[in-house]
Amino acid sequence: MKTRSKKLCVAILDDYQNVSHEFAEWDKISEKIELDVFKNYIGQEENLSNILLKYDILCLMRERTPLTENLINKLPNLKLVITSGMWNASIDTNALKERNIVYCGTDTKIHSTAELAWALIMNSWRGLQTEIENMKNGKWQTTIGRGLKGNILGIFGLGKQGKQVANFAKAFGMRVIAWSHNLSEEECKKINIEYVESLDLFKMSDILTIHTRLSDRTKGYIDKDKLKLMKKKSVIVNTSRGPIINEQDLINALNDGTISCAALDVYDQEPLPKDHILRQTKNTILTPHIGYVSSEAYEKFFNGYLLAIQGFLNNSPINQIK
Repeated sequence: MKTRSKKLCVAILDDYQNVSHEFAEWDKISEKIELDVFKNYIGQEENLSNILLKYDILCLMRERTPLTENLINKLPNLKLVITSGMWNASIDTNALKERNIVYCGTDTKIHSTAELAWALIMNSWRGLQTEIENMKNGKWQTTIGRGLKGNILGIFGLGKQGKQVANFAKAFGMRVIAWSHNLSEEECKKINIEYVESLDLFKMSDILTIHTRLSDRTKGYIDKDKLKLMKKKSVIVNTSRGPIINEQDLINALNDGTISCAALDVYDQEPLPKDHILRQTKNTILTPHIGYVSSEAYEKFFNGYLLAIQGFLNNSPINQIK
């Protein structure tokens, strides 16, 4: 008599909207896996290690819950890790290799973050947030908006996201300048964008939007000294990673009028605590890290989890990350 093989235990972490079953047909592999979906952020690593102890497979939304070496080594059953997208700075890949744990990614859609950045640019520059709140509170026209045409958009990081935002800016008649650590003047010339030096990016920009990766050299790169170079009317938009800006320096710059506004989708600590000072800081527009949260991206992510598990079950992993 053939014995029935044990089902693999699968956990999907940080499904904040509880939509795992909307974007993937998990019934296809229900006979081979037991699936648990965690919609709330668990937090402390000690809690994580206890809760995740039984799982063979973890599905992670990029840069929500970190998977550190310490945590990996506390999960003896772990065989497969899947991240949304094809990179995740919050996962210790070396620790996975040491344990011979298979590491896979998913397809993605890149347009939604650039679109959100542009929405935040328009909202912050035109003063829409204030007027939207005015209408709900019975008020009428308390601000004077500003047009984008002829103003300077500075882009810190000219990768896929930065280039999309640059095209939006050109369509609105803006002058576009750019700088990042790896960017060259020749690359900018190819796409008709003006290359500037680092300090000039801060001095010249009416709106500065961040599209560089978080790394040792970009962490805290935008500090009080850089912010003091900016125009008092200027706006800073961050849809990349919170720690690229020194958070306390930014709060001080907003409170003392060094810059006029910050529109943020990313933070040093996520989810942002309910009592965090940024929630009370003036001249801010805050969104809850929704740059990649779109139905198109989620379809790629959640269905990608399913496809990666199927590949693993068939001994043919797909989208492996080395």
